[in-house]
Amino acid sequence: MQYKTIMHGKFLSRPNRFIALVEMNGKEQICHVKNTGRCRELLIPGTHVILSAAKNPARKTAFDLVAVKKGDRLINIDAQAPNQATAEFLPTVFPKGAICPEYKIEDSRLDFCIETRDGPVYLEVKGVTLEEDGVAMFPDAPTLRGTKHLRTLTRLAMQGYKTYVLFVIQMEGVSYFTPNRRTDPIFADALVEAAAAGVTLWARDCHITDNTMEIGSAVEIRL
Repeated sequence: MQYKTIMHGKFLSRPNRFIALVEMNGKEQICHVKNTGRCRELLIPGTHVILSAAKNPARKTAFDLVAVKKGDRLINIDAQAPNQATAEFLPTVFPKGAICPEYKIEDSRLDFCIETRDGPVYLEVKGVTLEEDGVAMFPDAPTLRGTKHLRTLTRLAMQGYKTYVLFVIQMEGVSYFTPNRRTDPIFADALVEAAAAGVTLWARDCHITDNTMEIGSAVEIRL
């Protein structure tokens, strides 16, 4: 997954969850934040940020804020990036599968259905940007939608279907992944129940550069 044009700046403030004020070349610029999560531990005044030029030149905000420097670690915070990177990654796992994004089943819309010779595989992707002391966690805010997806996958697994949750950790160098029980105990419990029902849990880190994100190595999951 690659951004065509990137710029560097300094984060100033986030007036609301959709926009940020960033200093670029000595001038204040209004940018779109491609993540509606809290990102409080990342978007700190003075932080080095990376922006991608908007594809539509007529858009009100000319740049998207897509990555943040946290210490020595570069973290991608683009909420669309995990699905895009997963779409590139899945053919390496299911080389003969037909990959269908945004698949509607029951009362949910799952991120992917992979049609294989052995039947459909249902997969939900969760992007992870929260890290504390080398531990990656999800979510960074309560997520009713995330819990709903887990329960859909749990029901499908109990019916005998192959089901997966892929936590795409949008950074490198983490020790392990764990659900953020402190922030959303309901999601954490639903994840434990999903695993017990046969839903396969994956966590993988990503190789991040200023203008790319690529799914990398498997990361240990601790429930």
